[in-house]
Amino acid sequence: MRLEGKVALISGGARGMGAAEAKLFAQEGAKVIIGDVLEDEGRRTEAEINEAGGECVFLRLDVTQEAQWQSVVAEAVQRFGKLDILVNNAGVVSRGTLEDTTVEEWDRVMDVNAKGVFLGTKAAITEMRKSGGGSIINISSMSGIVGQDYIQPVYNASKGAVRIFTKSAAIQYAKEGIRVNSVHPGPIDTDMAGDRMNDAQLQKEADQRVPLGRTARPEEVAYGVLFLASDESSFMTGSELVIDGGITAQ
Repeated sequence: MRLEGKVALISGGARGMGAAEAKLFAQEGAKVIIGDVLEDEGRRTEAEINEAGGECVFLRLDVTQEAQWQSVVAEAVQRFGKLDILVNNAGVVSRGTLEDTTVEEWDRVMDVNAKGVFLGTKAAITEMRKSGGGSIINISSMSGIVGQDYIQPVYNASKGAVRIFTKSAAIQYAKEGIRVNSVHPGPIDTDMAGDRMNDAQLQKEADQRVPLGRTARPEEVAYGVLFLASDESSFMTGSELVIDGGITAQ
């Protein structure tokens, strides 16, 4: 198994792509902690993983709160003895135009998508250093590379921040064996895309934007995250893994 003996913390792991990552990690031998504000969904994912023979613990985590990050990381280490992998997966989306964006919406998106990644990375580094290294995977987006007319610029700004933050952290901690990489998905069929998935016209438009002609399943992104979490990617840090069906290649 590709993550045998590893301990992984996944923010936003209650549902969608985070849940797909958690289930895949557990199947590959990792002990998994999922942190989320969605307690019912988190408990359900925890139960599904444990009933399938994996080892998973759900802990409530608001990624915008530094004290909660510190508490969750401490709890993970107390339960499992170390922390090898962090996936900064939690995020929110915002659609519309720049003029639609209120100051409150700007702060909300930046707090979750950018500050949450900073706080998670900061909390994990101390424990990874004790273990002699680790792998941090930050979920950015194709929106951190290119702009779109149907997404509010604050979303692009937040994901662009994740992209360059990843590179800076990777350089600062490379000599300590802590790898930091980013993943840049295109459109994925998750709960966060419910407005698209429940509207045939929006779904058609989304499919037409993708050279492969469809949107992604969460598992297709989760396998890329698994690769970066595993020792198979041991010579990768500060890299961008784009999983977007070819959109940014156009």
